[in-house]
Amino acid sequence: MKRIPLTEEDARQILDTGSIPDRILCSASAVAVVLTQSWCPQWLVMDDYLHRWASEEPDGEDVQVYHLEYDRLPFFSRFLAWKEETFKNYDIPYVRFYRKGTFVGDANFLDLEGFKASLKP
Repeated sequence: MKRIPLTEEDARQILDTGSIPDRILCSASAVAVVLTQSWCPQWLVMDDYLHRWASEEPDGEDVQVYHLEYDRLPFFSRFLAWKEETFKNYDIPYVRFYRKGTFVGDANFLDLEGFKASLKP
C-alpha cells in the first residue's frame, strides 16, 4: 500500500475539471481518496493507521491511498464548497473508493479493517 498526498496543483486540477483525475483513479487496482481537514480527530486516527499500514506493507498490495487536507489550501472555501456540492457529503473525513478506476463506494470514518474491506473486490 502506498500513501500519496495530493498537492495544491492536484486540488486545482480537481476544481478546474470538476472531478478527480483518471491518473489518480486508475493508478492502482484499488484506490482510495481521502478528503479531510487537518484538525479532524477521526482523520488523525485514520492517518495513523494508514501510516502504519503503508510501513508494514509498502509493496504488498496494489493499493494507493491519496489524501488531501483541504483546510490547508489557500482556496479552502472553494474546495470545501466543491466537495460538499459534488458529493453531497458534509462530513469529514470523506473517503471515496475505486477499483480499476470505477467508483465502488464512499464512507466517512472507518477503522482499518473497514477501510481495507472497502478496497476489496
